Amino acid sequence: AVSGVAGPGGGSADKPVGTVWLAWSDGQQVVSERRQFDGDREAVRRQTVIAALEGLLQLGIG
Repeated sequence: AVSGVAGPGGGSADKPVGTVWLAWSDGQQVVSERRQFDGDREAVRRQTVIAALEGLLQLGIG
């Protein structure tokens, strides 16, 4: 799962643009992490997809 603020608006002091939460589960465990990406909306979304897929590979899912 992913959720966050890709921009260009919607950011705040606590959750600036580029803040993304990612979570993965294999049915046995749940792993989540907060990441901060730089760039415009497209760049944040692209980095989010890459991070999500890397997380799947690290957990051995997929």
